[in-house]
Amino acid sequence: MILRRFTSADVDGLARLHGDAEVMRYIGDPEPRAVVESSTLPAILREYVDLPAGMGQFAADAPEFIGWFSLRPATSVGLDPGDVELGYRLLPSCWGRGLATEGARVLVRRAFEELGLPRVVATTMAVNTGSRRVLEKAGLRHVHTFHGDWPDPLPGADEGDVVYALNRREWRDQPEK
Repeated sequence: MILRRFTSADVDGLARLHGDAEVMRYIGDPEPRAVVESSTLPAILREYVDLPAGMGQFAADAPEFIGWFSLRPATSVGLDPGDVELGYRLLPSCWGRGLATEGARVLVRRAFEELGLPRVVATTMAVNTGSRRVLEKAGLRHVHTFHGDWPDPLPGADEGDVVYALNRREWRDQPEK
């Protein structure tokens, strides 16, 4: 798997990913192609200018487009704005193959070795056991569970959302990186 910067040519893959109901199950409604073209992809491309080198959202190819991984300032509900957030989405045909863990580990390593960040965080719905396993395999540990006041809660929202985190010292002390 290769992580690379997005280009305008990635609109079809990104629209397929963000338009997939299974992918969006724990996130929200699938995103229409028009939104991906007019808003989502341009925002991703702007981040390469606005964020420090090594941060942003990166397309994942294996060998064709399979999803994305991100390392950006934390904006998700339940996270501290000073933290850096790890995120990812993969097409369902790629689930269960270890690719999410591989990509997450690459960005965690980048966060600590290349960018010198003190901490990486992530959040997901408590019922999203697949993503929770990926975060744990990437070295992050469950920090706490919270219950947001969502205007249109997704199925499983009553179980809450979970925050995972890993600091540089903990990462350095892990036997497997």
